[in-house]
Amino acid sequence: MRKQLVLTAVGRDRPGIVEELTKLILHYDGNIEASRMVRLGGDFAMLIFVGAPEDRVFELRRAVDDLHYTKFDVLTRVSEADDEPDEPQMSRCTITVLGADHMGIINQVAHYLTEQGINLESMHTEVSAAPMSGTPLFTMSAEVVVPPRLAVDDLREAMTFIGDEMGVDTQVFEKAEPT
Repeated sequence: MRKQLVLTAVGRDRPGIVEELTKLILHYDGNIEASRMVRLGGDFAMLIFVGAPEDRVFELRRAVDDLHYTKFDVLTRVSEADDEPDEPQMSRCTITVLGADHMGIINQVAHYLTEQGINLESMHTEVSAAPMSGTPLFTMSAEVVVPPRLAVDDLREAMTFIGDEMGVDTQVFEKAEPT
């Protein structure tokens, strides 16, 4: 029987961080099933979903926790299986936001999603310099699951309203379901 762990690790960026952590996971017969890794400022952050034999999970967690004191800030959590598949009527969408950066953009979008019962599955945000002016430019891309009681057109309309209030452009793209 295999168990899944969600593992987060953040440490000062340097060559070899990924190799070091993945070698440790492999030593305990762990398999990385999904991951997100990114340099943020001077640090490197990893979010890793690991499958491992049930009889090795405790040892793996202890070994990973030992890294906390030497190289990384680490957190592990045994993942509980998601037994509830999405309802067939649920819509999967991508929401994008683009505009001049200012405080509160993510919070306002997240607040609306929460009020509507929309589940946020992933989000990527970044602030970069606009090509011509150098003005801080905010970009966001979020993958969401919309409950059947909310029409995608209503989500589009609400996101347009929120974007207008914040002075940013928003778009909602419905994702085609695999056949």
